[in-house]
Amino acid sequence: MMDQKKIGQFLRELRTEKKLTQEQFAEIIGMTNRSISRWENGVNMPDFDVLIQIAEYFDVSIEEILDGERRTSSMDNETEETLLKVADYNNSENMIFSKRLSYIFLMGLAAFIVYMFIDIQGLTTISFYDNIASFALGLVLGVLILGVLYTSRYMSKIRAFKMRLLNRTK
Repeated sequence: MMDQKKIGQFLRELRTEKKLTQEQFAEIIGMTNRSISRWENGVNMPDFDVLIQIAEYFDVSIEEILDGERRTSSMDNETEETLLKVADYNNSENMIFSKRLSYIFLMGLAAFIVYMFIDIQGLTTISFYDNIASFALGLVLGVLILGVLYTSRYMSKIRAFKMRLLNRTK
């Protein structure tokens, strides 16, 4: 089993060997110093794509980071390539998810604008416009519920995928 505290200590060692502060290292890899602090304290772990970036920057293998110690033999190229493919796949899945979520919320925003326009104009007294306003408001509510369900389901998929992958690397 992975020891997050040990991994965090190893990441701290790598950073201090290069005489970098958390802020400097965070800027180099495009993260916040708070994220670096959480990794180094063993609170959480970096994502796969960030883990690969860290390994490349410090010139260590991903396996060494996951074990929390240096090894004399390095990870074979095939395993490294597989992990790179997994990270690329994960990034492409995140892009698809982001686009879908953006479309959902844009649709909700458009429905809300229609509702507000009808409501501000005072057109809700006319039956036809009242029906449109009610439909738009229902659409807004539906989009919000769909967004919450979609993101919670997607997040659980990500967690399950990461756990499966981490269990395979043992």
